[in-house]
Amino acid sequence: MSPREVAAGRLSRLVARARSVALAGRMGGRPAPLVEVAGLLLVILLFARLHAAAGNDTAAATANALALQSMERALHLDIALSANQWLTEHPALIQPAVYYYRLYYLVVIGVLVWVFVRHAAVYAKVRWTLVAMLVLVLPVYWAVPMSPPRFALPGVVDIIAEHDLLGGHASREIGNGQNLTAMPSMHVGWSLWCAYAVWSALRVSHPRPALLAWIFPLGMVAVVLTTGNHYVLDIAGSVVLLIVSIAVVSVWGRLAERRRTAATDAAQA
Repeated sequence: MSPREVAAGRLSRLVARARSVALAGRMGGRPAPLVEVAGLLLVILLFARLHAAAGNDTAAATANALALQSMERALHLDIALSANQWLTEHPALIQPAVYYYRLYYLVVIGVLVWVFVRHAAVYAKVRWTLVAMLVLVLPVYWAVPMSPPRFALPGVVDIIAEHDLLGGHASREIGNGQNLTAMPSMHVGWSLWCAYAVWSALRVSHPRPALLAWIFPLGMVAVVLTTGNHYVLDIAGSVVLLIVSIAVVSVWGRLAERRRTAATDAAQA
């Protein structure tokens, strides 16, 4: 066999192996990468379409925002205006806050890929938690449209619109459905998910570094409050969303395990 034929054979085997890994998955509990990517893209695109269609009732969104503001005043949690004013008085922090607000999607993607590649044992759990959050938040957006402080609280400066990396046009459009779905904050929600995913992956092997992951959502809390995008109770809603999503995935996993055990017992009987 000639060297060219040997090289061609090796290349053919490498291509076949890569194709097998991409379509059929790997050892260690990882799902098939191409199937996983396609499924997640479908879920995210569907969520984006439904999210954009939610909360188009401006009058209801404003009324809900006013009711939420009243609740926060009664609870002494009405800090949205003062937090926003603080940021406007510290211009050196404005651009970092805008970057933090806009580029967190890269962190979400990075964490998802990192857990998939390095921590396959917990990947399914954290992935399904992310999907559960997307599914569970949509009925809230449809049922309770909410104007953010930058639209519904006099005196709040729309900092993202003024200094946006993307030009800020969508941020200024109150008719945009995504601008009337402040409750809960998915910026905080997805940041919390990132911390939960990292903590789940490292809590056994590296417990102290695992706790550092929670700094990321704390930073996002500060950003969404100071930029006029969310109220304190929006953030509380994000925490509830993550907890409920974790619980749903846990219950679903136990039920699935019971079904598998019952099926195995039936097959062995």
